[in-house]
Amino acid sequence: MNSGVEVAGIAKSFGAVAALRGIDFTAEPGEVLGVLGPNGAGKTTLVNILSTLVAPDRGRAVVAGHDVVADPAAVRRRIMLTGQFAALDEMLSGYENLVMFGRLMGLRKRAARSRAQELLVEFDLAEAAGRRVGTYSGGMRRRIDIACGLVVRPEVAFLDEPTTGLDPRSRQSVWNLVAGFKKAGITTLLTTQYLEEADALSDRIIVIDHGTVIASGTADELKSRTGGSYCEVVPLDTADLPALAAALSPLMEFDATLGADATRITLAAPEGTRTLAEVLRRIDSAGLEVVDVALRRPSLDEVFLRLTGHSAAPDSELAQVAV
Repeated sequence: MNSGVEVAGIAKSFGAVAALRGIDFTAEPGEVLGVLGPNGAGKTTLVNILSTLVAPDRGRAVVAGHDVVADPAAVRRRIMLTGQFAALDEMLSGYENLVMFGRLMGLRKRAARSRAQELLVEFDLAEAAGRRVGTYSGGMRRRIDIACGLVVRPEVAFLDEPTTGLDPRSRQSVWNLVAGFKKAGITTLLTTQYLEEADALSDRIIVIDHGTVIASGTADELKSRTGGSYCEVVPLDTADLPALAAALSPLMEFDATLGADATRITLAAPEGTRTLAEVLRRIDSAGLEVVDVALRRPSLDEVFLRLTGHSAAPDSELAQVAV
């Protein structure tokens, strides 16, 4: 059975607001698919449809081999969903929450208790097992929320901005969890406001804006659309900038314009390390001293800005209607 995700022509409106305008993509079994987009792009609405919380107006979505509209119960048995806010009973302890989720998922009482103990150890929550979840820190709450979703191993995991607001240690724990999903063959859809997170964790990325997919590919493929590698040169003395520009001018596509506050020269590096080697040779021939010479590539942040015209920010899209 296909444990991936297939989406074809999914559309959804809330009154006059079109959240999704015909989304198409696939996530292969075991793949980590990053879903990026600015506020209001439609990311959370998409996750809600794929996890059967919201029905689409049109189109078709198949999750782990089951249609989200025709067989939502089968989909729910095969997925894990964790959102920006932990869905827990704050009056119960961490252990009690895990046991409750296990029972809801069909585990017998003894199996639910055993699984709860395993997950408390795995998520470094054993010492807090008996405390009410309402007393947990943000990072602990996110960990127990994710643990509840893993009481029964899912085929597909939907992580909707799972690290928002977490401290670095808890955030790294989630990163490790996603890596573990990949090794276990669990398909993962990861929406995130942290572009370096998508860069580090995703096998492929789709960028959504105004309810449509405007770009897709690996992080490297998306970066190549923004432009190739470039070389940055920082002289030891900014007074040497004109001489540095003159020495490198044969490699530059246009003459450098050096402002009063200029501290470095940036030039395209179409041949990568070969260009860098030629830059170093010309600097040495000119007898100039530099403090840094580096070959760089466009960041995913630059790609995101170029594609959408927006910077990445927390997604509060359609909060009043998409709950």
